[in-house]
Amino acid sequence: MHAWPASDVPALPGKGRDLRIHDTATGGPVTVDPGPVARIYVCGITPYDATHIGHAATYNAFDLVQRVWLDTQRQIQYVQNVTDIDDPLLERAARDGEDWTGLAERETALFREDMTALRMLPPQHYIGAVEAIPGIVPLVERLCESGAAYVLDGDVYFSVEADPHFGEVSGLDAEAMRLLSAERGGDPERPGKKNPLDPMLWMAAREGEPDWDGGSLGRGRPGWHIECVAIALDHLGMGFDVQGGGSDLAFPHHEMGASHAQALTGEYPFAKAYVHAGMVALDGAKMSKSKGNLVFVSTLRRAGVDPAAIRLSLLAHHYRADWEWTDKVLDEAVARLARWRAAVSRPDGPAAQDLVEEVREALSNDLDAPAALAAVDRWAALQESTGGTDEGAPGVVSRTVDALLGVAL
Repeated sequence: MHAWPASDVPALPGKGRDLRIHDTATGGPVTVDPGPVARIYVCGITPYDATHIGHAATYNAFDLVQRVWLDTQRQIQYVQNVTDIDDPLLERAARDGEDWTGLAERETALFREDMTALRMLPPQHYIGAVEAIPGIVPLVERLCESGAAYVLDGDVYFSVEADPHFGEVSGLDAEAMRLLSAERGGDPERPGKKNPLDPMLWMAAREGEPDWDGGSLGRGRPGWHIECVAIALDHLGMGFDVQGGGSDLAFPHHEMGASHAQALTGEYPFAKAYVHAGMVALDGAKMSKSKGNLVFVSTLRRAGVDPAAIRLSLLAHHYRADWEWTDKVLDEAVARLARWRAAVSRPDGPAAQDLVEEVREALSNDLDAPAALAAVDRWAALQESTGGTDEGAPGVVSRTVDALLGVAL
């Protein structure tokens, strides 16, 4: 599966700062020191309703991570999956009387278009669950052989007790996990499971649903969590730098994925930092496909909204914050974009080297994009009120906003 084209990232004078970011597993900030090659895995879409503003906010956060690392002159190995086979996709296709593969391909293509328009840097490896199945099956077989998995009526389950570190990603107690498991695709009430929290690794073939050759597992399709584990281990290995996604993935998805990988390899940890973006609401409720309260990037683009303004609307909120999309949010972003473009259109302006360092410092401090925007706002206001004599300043500002915030002025 191919990703989308990369936009150029201008080089800035000097060198950026190492990233300090909030780690869900420890509950506090950690300094991520990747070495010369930074490794990041971000969980991708289930392609049946893309791309809404909640998606965009999540991928914007991890785009900023990449931009901070690039500014420190590191290389990046970025991997993202597409869950192109899963119950919600099949349910949507059945509801609309559409072939599930056509639905997945169309929504994935739309997602690529939106990511390109928003100037999100693409992953080096963009992998669909279906294409990963040949690598998933041997992992499930290994878990069975080691006793970390068991069969229940033809389905294969992972035993969470096989990983002594289970629970350390989310930090939740058993009852909270059980409630979230029921809400987020698990089946804690299924009779016969060793532990109600045990997640499915391989679903035996169901009549009327697609299935694949699972070798000794029989025909079927993979569970959600093992999909990402197989892809991450294949392209990044254990101990990669950042596991990313929305805050609703901390449990069960990232918790279970970490345990799968740790049980498979005997190594710890799966990822050095677990980083989660907040949720975006609309009309008082979290944007979700089930509720249907979604604002789509493609709809905004078709209405003539500049993608740079959409991106600024995301950057105006700290990535870990839960926030609400409103017309005011977008109007403020449109106005900010106009001010910035007017400011950099002049032939000279106030000196901008301090601004570069302010933006660097803000982003290195847990991706504090609102503080970075405020720094650019101050420069633009000074440009408007008093101007300056530095002929290179507008270009420096424009390149800084492009390189570090992904906004083309």
